[in-house]
Amino acid sequence: MSEWWRQAVVYQVYVRSFADSDGDGVGDLPGITSRLPYLRDLGVDAVWITPFYRSPQHDHGYDVADYVDVDPLFGTLADADALVARAHELGLRVIVDLVPNHTSSDHAWFRAALAAEPGSPERARYLFRTGRGADASEPPNNWRSVFGGPAWTRVGDTDQWYLHLFDSTQPDLDWRNPEVPAMFADVLRFWLDREVDGFRVDVAHGLLKEEDLRDQTGQEVSSDTFDVGGLAEDAPMWDQPEVHDVYRQWHAILAEYDGDRMAVAEAWTRTVESNAAYVRPDELHQAFNFDWVMAPWSATAYADVIERTLPALAAVGGTPTWVLSNHDVQRHATRYGGGAVGRARARAATLLSLTLPGSAYLYQGEELGLEDVDVAPEHRQDPSWFRTGEPGRDSCRVPIPWAGERAPYGFGPGAAQPWIPQPEGWAALSVEAQQSDDGSTLAFYRRALALRREWLGGAGDEVSVSVHDDVLTVRRGDVTLAVNCGSVAAALPAGEPLLATGPADGGLPPDTAVWVRTG
Repeated sequence: MSEWWRQAVVYQVYVRSFADSDGDGVGDLPGITSRLPYLRDLGVDAVWITPFYRSPQHDHGYDVADYVDVDPLFGTLADADALVARAHELGLRVIVDLVPNHTSSDHAWFRAALAAEPGSPERARYLFRTGRGADASEPPNNWRSVFGGPAWTRVGDTDQWYLHLFDSTQPDLDWRNPEVPAMFADVLRFWLDREVDGFRVDVAHGLLKEEDLRDQTGQEVSSDTFDVGGLAEDAPMWDQPEVHDVYRQWHAILAEYDGDRMAVAEAWTRTVESNAAYVRPDELHQAFNFDWVMAPWSATAYADVIERTLPALAAVGGTPTWVLSNHDVQRHATRYGGGAVGRARARAATLLSLTLPGSAYLYQGEELGLEDVDVAPEHRQDPSWFRTGEPGRDSCRVPIPWAGERAPYGFGPGAAQPWIPQPEGWAALSVEAQQSDDGSTLAFYRRALALRREWLGGAGDEVSVSVHDDVLTVRRGDVTLAVNCGSVAAALPAGEPLLATGPADGGLPPDTAVWVRTG
């Protein structure tokens, strides 16, 4: 039997926005635990939970102050243990987020570094360097933060600066210092001993930088998504060869534990081949396929990604991942045009993702048909908003609606708005409203996940892909998928219909996908 993660459907929980147990307007671990039966009934195999460690929350948990404790905002270690135990009772695996590229500036190591002298062992855990210019008033190099502005912050009026590829409250670690990998080996074992099933590795391509920290030449490529780097032609801060040594060490640690423990990389790279390098047999187990996220609504674009991804992963014995939305990018219903058209295309793209071999990663709320929300400036909290003035990622992080006619839609006890206000008009999108509606997006996801398990669970990895007149056809096992990305109706493929994403009587309308049984 193959490892569980190779064909899993994984549901991402953005912890702040999933379910609130205590009425403070912020989601928490007991809230997640209370909703695990919903995820079991939805039909997913695993849940990935964003960071819940002790943190000052400057980047909503991705600035970690203590990797082996739970922030009181989200609960306690006992709550984490209870969540994992309940998930396992329900047949769900648990993947937790790990943030190894940087710590919080509140981490004990960084506080000690600031208190120590230049050249000290405390500072050697991070990337401190002397500034340029006669008075050291210029940053040590020209690198830019992903969140905007220089990637360096000066330490008071000294000549020392520290590197942060993200916010200034997220200093980058120096992974060439042996204390750093040793600490994270302990962190891995801490959570593995608490029975977690895997890790999602944040900024997996960023741990090692070119040792001389030279200037970057050229400019970052532009993207409509939140790009955490790696796509520039010259990127001395990303995707360095030595990072793979780290993951070989992690692979060995994961292999010490039973239950097929795993790790999935968030690795933005220039080519599918460099992405596949992260999942060689002795490294990590999966890597997110961001080419799939960035593909436009296009039959030829989808076919191109599929036909590049599958051979690259097969060459290293890996299995692909298919993800359309997450906490860093526009929800795909919005990205595909929004409104009725965007929602129809989102369903169709989801059915396509579920057809393909490998794992599908779902983002909370997509099963409800949620779109991005236009968050008012006074309610925005993403650090990139404060550094660049761009709206940032808050629009895809609005807490999801569970029940009721008005906010907070059952998100938590009480009547107050949650940490990011929910919009009016979400009552019809709540879990409660969709539970009894056979035509709802929620009902579609439940049927699709059940049919995937039934008809594609043992279908193997071989697929055939073709495009004709804006219609993409994918054949896998006994199932054929057709998705119409064009503007006119197309013929349905021959066979017994299993599921369609919209009305498909006598033909396949635009923005619609269908599964048929052909075997």
